[in-house]
Amino acid sequence: MSSELKYAVFGSGSWATAIIKMLCENSDPVGWYVRKQQTIDHILSEEHNPTYLSSVELNINQLNLNTDINKVAENADVLIFAIPSAFIESELLKLRVDICSKKVISAVKGIIPESGLLVGEHIHQKFGVDLNNIVVLSGPCHAEEVALERLSYLTITCSDLDIASDIANRFSSNYIRTSTSDDVVGAEYAAMLKNIYAIAAGIAHGLGYGDNFQSVLMSNATREMKRFTKKVHKMKRNINETVYLGDLLVTCYSLFSRNRMFGNMVGKGYTVKSAQMEMSMIAEGYYATKSAYHINQSKEKPALTPIVDTVYEILYMNRNAKNAFKRLTEKLS
Repeated sequence: MSSELKYAVFGSGSWATAIIKMLCENSDPVGWYVRKQQTIDHILSEEHNPTYLSSVELNINQLNLNTDINKVAENADVLIFAIPSAFIESELLKLRVDICSKKVISAVKGIIPESGLLVGEHIHQKFGVDLNNIVVLSGPCHAEEVALERLSYLTITCSDLDIASDIANRFSSNYIRTSTSDDVVGAEYAAMLKNIYAIAAGIAHGLGYGDNFQSVLMSNATREMKRFTKKVHKMKRNINETVYLGDLLVTCYSLFSRNRMFGNMVGKGYTVKSAQMEMSMIAEGYYATKSAYHINQSKEKPALTPIVDTVYEILYMNRNAKNAFKRLTEKLS
């Protein structure tokens, strides 16, 4: 069934480009919504993305590029959204075609700020897409390593495991291994939370904390993620599985992690605004921190989340990072 479905990717950043590369490993054409015509013109003439993962050679004969989001959505059965959470709502507002019968994959790794909903929940409520047709694409998988064709692992999450398996087959290649899961909500929240913990790891590094502390921070982050996901969506899950712990570790430790990079700058004394201006890419964890904090605080009995709380205080309450982390160290074990 996989080869019969038409896929389309929405977004033109590094992760979207990596997804395009993975999908193009077979001969099926792929739709690609790119907002700027000049980017499309460059891709068609130079056969690579001018701004992100420019080393990836793109087979333009497999790509149906368009600046019209509705044309791309109309011609596809599987819609993959890889637009940063801060911008996805403004793009979704352009959709006029009926997508309720299509399969929608979230590769966003964040919450939509305007609605406070997970991408899957938002699309289900706003566009009537059946929850069984909502899919989450999770790591651990950095776009930069996909570009280098280094062995990477993806988890395809859907409440309908047959759909998950079909999509997993579409992404599989000699350098991409795939697995499936039915914990859609847990996978989306984990993908959001790991970016916050990566910011925490970056702040710690910027402040001069060493590997010994980082290991304690990650151990506590894992338990904190378990408490949070259990609070927002209680089901049986093993937090040590790749989709949770694996994605957390690579995001917190990798030199490719933009969230860790952002946190590192904050730890070194950059203001939040100056750190954002310095980076050429979006640090999803900045927006995720606010969403996660408020979601947790809205619960009658909030989960114990000292790391999320500390990052929130630094990013949104202008608390001194050094002092905030000193208080955090007393809460970790």
